[in-house]
Amino acid sequence: MKLTLKIWRQKDANSKGSMQTYPIDGIDGDMSFLEMLDVLNDGLIEKGEEPVVFDHDCREGICGSCSLQINGEPHGPDRLITTCQLHMRKFNDGDTIVIEPFRAKAFPVIKDLMVDRSSFDRIQHAGGFISVNTSGNTIDANAIPIEKEDADASFNAAACIGCGACVAACKNASAMLFTSAKVSQFALLPQGKVEATRRVLNMVEQMDKEGFGNCTNTGACEVECPKGISLENIARMNREYLAASLKG
Repeated sequence: MKLTLKIWRQKDANSKGSMQTYPIDGIDGDMSFLEMLDVLNDGLIEKGEEPVVFDHDCREGICGSCSLQINGEPHGPDRLITTCQLHMRKFNDGDTIVIEPFRAKAFPVIKDLMVDRSSFDRIQHAGGFISVNTSGNTIDANAIPIEKEDADASFNAAACIGCGACVAACKNASAMLFTSAKVSQFALLPQGKVEATRRVLNMVEQMDKEGFGNCTNTGACEVECPKGISLENIARMNREYLAASLKG
Protein backbone atom coordinates (compact mmCIF):
# COMPACT_ATOMS: atom_id res chain seq x y z
CA MET A 1 0.00 0.00 0.00
CA LYS A 2 0.93 3.61 -0.57
CA LEU A 3 -0.14 5.88 2.27
CA THR A 4 0.12 9.50 3.30
CA LEU A 5 0.85 10.00 6.98
CA LYS A 6 0.10 13.29 8.70
CA ILE A 7 1.97 13.10 11.99
CA TRP A 8 2.15 15.50 14.92
CA ARG A 9 5.74 16.57 15.55
CA GLN A 10 6.63 18.45 18.73
CA LYS A 11 10.11 18.91 20.19
CA ASP A 12 9.00 19.00 23.84
CA ALA A 13 6.17 20.07 26.12
CA ASN A 14 7.15 23.74 25.88
CA SER A 15 7.55 23.88 22.10
CA LYS A 16 4.87 24.55 19.53
CA GLY A 17 4.04 21.48 17.50
CA SER A 18 2.68 21.01 13.99
CA MET A 19 1.48 18.35 11.59
CA GLN A 20 4.11 17.02 9.17
CA THR A 21 3.31 14.98 6.05
CA TYR A 22 5.18 11.78 5.17
CA PRO A 23 4.46 9.62 2.11
CA ILE A 24 5.17 5.93 2.66
CA ASP A 25 5.13 2.95 0.29
CA GLY A 26 5.43 -0.82 0.44
CA ILE A 27 3.20 -1.29 3.47
CA ASP A 28 1.78 -4.78 3.84
CA GLY A 29 -1.70 -5.33 5.24
CA ASP A 30 -0.38 -7.86 7.73
CA MET A 31 1.91 -5.29 9.35
CA SER A 32 0.86 -3.87 12.68
CA PHE A 33 0.43 -0.11 12.93
CA LEU A 34 3.63 0.16 14.98
CA GLU A 35 5.54 -1.91 12.43
CA MET A 36 4.40 0.58 9.81
CA LEU A 37 5.81 3.40 11.97
CA ASP A 38 9.05 1.40 12.30
CA VAL A 39 9.31 1.31 8.50
CA LEU A 40 8.74 5.06 8.38
CA ASN A 41 11.43 5.68 11.00
CA ASP A 42 13.94 3.42 9.24
CA GLY A 43 13.47 5.53 6.11
CA LEU A 44 13.82 8.80 8.04
CA ILE A 45 17.02 7.60 9.72
CA GLU A 46 18.49 6.54 6.35
CA LYS A 47 17.84 10.07 5.07
CA GLY A 48 19.50 11.60 8.14
CA GLU A 49 16.21 12.92 9.52
CA GLU A 50 14.98 12.61 13.10
CA PRO A 51 12.64 9.63 13.61
CA VAL A 52 9.14 10.03 14.98
CA VAL A 53 9.00 9.40 18.73
CA PHE A 54 6.18 7.13 19.89
CA ASP A 55 5.70 5.04 23.02
CA HIS A 56 5.60 1.23 23.03
CA ASP A 57 6.74 -1.74 25.08
CA CYS A 58 5.19 -5.21 24.97
CA ARG A 59 3.41 -4.92 21.60
CA GLU A 60 0.98 -7.55 22.86
CA GLY A 61 -1.90 -5.36 24.03
CA ILE A 62 -0.96 -5.64 27.69
CA CYS A 63 1.23 -2.71 28.76
CA GLY A 64 -0.96 0.15 27.49
CA SER A 65 2.02 2.18 26.27
CA CYS A 66 1.18 2.42 22.57
CA SER A 67 -1.40 5.18 22.93
CA LEU A 68 -1.99 6.98 19.64
CA GLN A 69 -4.88 9.01 18.29
CA ILE A 70 -5.42 7.66 14.76
CA ASN A 71 -7.82 9.50 12.46
CA GLY A 72 -9.44 11.01 15.54
CA GLU A 73 -9.92 7.73 17.42
CA PRO A 74 -7.85 6.42 20.35
CA HIS A 75 -6.04 3.28 19.12
CA GLY A 76 -7.59 3.66 15.66
CA PRO A 77 -10.66 2.34 13.83
CA ASP A 78 -10.83 -1.18 15.29
CA ARG A 79 -12.46 -2.10 18.61
CA LEU A 80 -11.19 -3.84 21.77
CA ILE A 81 -7.56 -3.56 20.68
CA THR A 82 -4.57 -1.37 21.40
CA THR A 83 -2.57 0.47 18.73
CA CYS A 84 0.03 -2.32 18.61
CA GLN A 85 -2.75 -4.80 17.76
CA LEU A 86 -4.14 -2.65 14.95
CA HIS A 87 -3.20 -4.04 11.54
CA MET A 88 -2.75 -2.11 8.32
CA ARG A 89 -5.44 -4.18 6.58
CA LYS A 90 -7.89 -1.84 8.33
CA PHE A 91 -6.73 0.84 5.88
CA ASN A 92 -6.85 1.09 2.10
CA ASP A 93 -4.24 1.86 -0.52
CA GLY A 94 -4.00 5.62 -0.97
CA ASP A 95 -5.43 6.48 2.45
CA THR A 96 -4.33 9.52 4.41
CA ILE A 97 -3.81 8.68 8.09
CA VAL A 98 -3.68 11.39 10.74
CA ILE A 99 -1.63 10.40 13.80
CA GLU A 100 -1.60 12.49 16.97
CA PRO A 101 -0.77 12.05 20.66
CA PHE A 102 -3.56 11.68 23.21
CA ARG A 103 -4.85 15.17 23.97
CA ALA A 104 -5.45 16.07 27.62
CA LYS A 105 -4.18 18.69 30.05
CA ALA A 106 -3.14 15.89 32.40
CA PHE A 107 -1.22 14.13 29.58
CA PRO A 108 1.44 16.69 28.57
CA VAL A 109 3.39 15.90 25.43
CA ILE A 110 6.94 14.68 26.04
CA LYS A 111 7.90 14.60 22.37
CA ASP A 112 6.04 14.00 19.11
CA LEU A 113 3.49 11.23 19.85
CA MET A 114 4.68 10.38 23.36
CA VAL A 115 2.78 11.80 26.34
CA ASP A 116 3.41 11.76 30.09
CA ARG A 117 0.74 9.61 31.76
CA SER A 118 2.31 9.63 35.21
CA SER A 119 -0.89 11.29 36.44
CA PHE A 120 -2.44 7.81 36.27
CA ASP A 121 0.37 6.49 38.45
CA ARG A 122 -0.30 9.17 41.06
CA ILE A 123 -4.01 8.28 41.14
CA GLN A 124 -3.05 4.65 41.65
CA HIS A 125 -0.58 5.54 44.39
CA ALA A 126 -3.28 7.51 46.19
CA GLY A 127 -5.25 4.37 46.98
CA GLY A 128 -5.24 1.70 44.30
CA PHE A 129 -3.78 -1.02 46.50
CA ILE A 130 -4.45 -3.15 49.58
CA SER A 131 -2.16 -3.37 52.61
CA VAL A 132 -1.79 -7.13 52.78
CA ASN A 133 1.46 -8.85 53.63
CA THR A 134 2.20 -11.20 50.73
CA SER A 135 5.89 -11.79 51.50
CA GLY A 136 6.08 -15.43 52.47
CA ASN A 137 2.77 -15.14 54.31
CA THR A 138 0.24 -15.73 51.57
CA ILE A 139 -3.27 -16.87 52.35
CA ASP A 140 -5.03 -19.60 50.39
CA ALA A 141 -7.25 -17.90 47.81
CA ASN A 142 -10.07 -20.25 48.72
CA ALA A 143 -10.03 -19.27 52.39
CA ILE A 144 -12.55 -16.48 51.80
CA PRO A 145 -15.55 -17.52 49.67
CA ILE A 146 -16.47 -14.89 47.07
CA GLU A 147 -19.54 -14.86 44.86
CA LYS A 148 -18.57 -15.73 41.30
CA GLU A 149 -20.45 -12.71 39.95
CA ASP A 150 -18.39 -10.41 42.19
CA ALA A 151 -15.14 -12.17 41.33
CA ASP A 152 -15.86 -11.90 37.60
CA ALA A 153 -16.73 -8.21 37.87
CA SER A 154 -13.56 -7.56 39.86
CA PHE A 155 -11.42 -9.35 37.26
CA ASN A 156 -13.11 -7.40 34.47
CA ALA A 157 -12.30 -4.12 36.22
CA ALA A 158 -8.73 -5.27 36.85
CA ALA A 159 -8.31 -5.76 33.08
CA CYS A 160 -7.74 -2.00 32.74
CA ILE A 161 -4.22 -1.41 31.40
CA GLY A 162 -4.15 2.33 32.07
CA CYS A 163 -3.58 3.29 28.44
CA GLY A 164 -5.58 6.52 28.67
CA ALA A 165 -7.90 5.89 25.72
CA CYS A 166 -10.86 6.75 27.95
CA VAL A 167 -9.36 10.18 28.62
CA ALA A 168 -8.54 10.79 24.96
CA ALA A 169 -12.05 9.79 23.87
CA CYS A 170 -13.83 11.98 26.42
CA LYS A 171 -14.79 15.54 25.47
CA ASN A 172 -13.99 16.51 29.07
CA ALA A 173 -10.74 14.50 29.26
CA SER A 174 -12.23 12.62 32.20
CA ALA A 175 -10.35 9.84 33.98
CA MET A 176 -13.49 8.49 35.64
CA LEU A 177 -13.43 5.15 33.80
CA PHE A 178 -9.80 4.49 34.70
CA THR A 179 -10.22 5.55 38.34
CA SER A 180 -13.48 3.67 38.76
CA ALA A 181 -11.92 0.48 37.38
CA LYS A 182 -9.15 0.70 39.97
CA VAL A 183 -11.68 1.41 42.74
CA SER A 184 -14.06 -1.36 41.61
CA GLN A 185 -11.27 -3.92 41.43
CA PHE A 186 -11.05 -3.84 45.23
CA ALA A 187 -14.54 -2.62 46.17
CA LEU A 188 -15.99 -5.92 44.96
CA LEU A 189 -13.70 -8.09 47.07
CA PRO A 190 -13.59 -8.59 50.87
CA GLN A 191 -9.83 -7.90 50.87
CA GLY A 192 -10.57 -4.38 49.67
CA LYS A 193 -13.16 -3.46 52.30
CA VAL A 194 -10.69 -2.46 55.02
CA GLU A 195 -9.39 0.61 53.17
CA ALA A 196 -12.48 1.23 51.03
CA THR A 197 -13.38 4.61 52.54
CA ARG A 198 -9.89 6.08 52.37
CA ARG A 199 -9.26 4.57 48.92
CA VAL A 200 -12.11 6.14 46.98
CA LEU A 201 -11.80 9.55 48.67
CA ASN A 202 -8.06 9.74 48.05
CA MET A 203 -8.19 8.50 44.46
CA VAL A 204 -10.98 10.86 43.42
CA GLU A 205 -9.22 13.76 45.14
CA GLN A 206 -5.99 12.96 43.28
CA MET A 207 -7.86 12.60 39.99
CA ASP A 208 -9.25 16.12 40.42
CA LYS A 209 -5.82 17.50 41.38
CA GLU A 210 -4.35 16.15 38.14
CA GLY A 211 -6.71 18.30 36.09
CA PHE A 212 -8.95 15.64 34.56
CA GLY A 213 -12.49 16.69 33.69
CA ASN A 214 -15.70 15.24 35.05
CA CYS A 215 -17.95 12.59 33.51
CA THR A 216 -21.03 13.63 31.53
CA ASN A 217 -22.12 10.12 30.57
CA THR A 218 -21.51 10.25 26.82
CA GLY A 219 -20.10 6.71 26.91
CA ALA A 220 -17.24 7.36 24.49
CA CYS A 221 -14.76 6.01 27.05
CA GLU A 222 -16.31 2.53 27.11
CA VAL A 223 -16.58 2.42 23.30
CA GLU A 224 -12.88 3.25 22.80
CA CYS A 225 -11.50 1.21 25.73
CA PRO A 226 -9.34 -1.62 24.35
CA LYS A 227 -10.35 -3.84 27.28
CA GLY A 228 -14.05 -3.02 27.24
CA ILE A 229 -14.14 -1.61 30.77
CA SER A 230 -17.81 -1.02 31.60
CA LEU A 231 -19.48 2.26 32.57
CA GLU A 232 -20.98 0.29 35.47
CA ASN A 233 -17.69 0.86 37.26
CA ILE A 234 -18.28 4.62 37.24
CA ALA A 235 -21.69 4.10 38.84
CA ARG A 236 -20.08 1.84 41.45
CA MET A 237 -17.39 4.39 42.22
CA ASN A 238 -20.02 7.10 42.65
CA ARG A 239 -21.83 4.92 45.18
CA GLU A 240 -18.58 4.17 46.97
CA TYR A 241 -17.70 7.87 47.03
CA LEU A 242 -21.10 8.88 48.41
CA ALA A 243 -20.93 6.25 51.14
CA ALA A 244 -17.37 7.25 52.05
CA SER A 245 -18.30 10.94 52.15
CA LEU A 246 -21.21 10.26 54.54
CA LYS A 247 -18.86 8.37 56.87
CA GLY A 248 -16.76 11.53 57.03
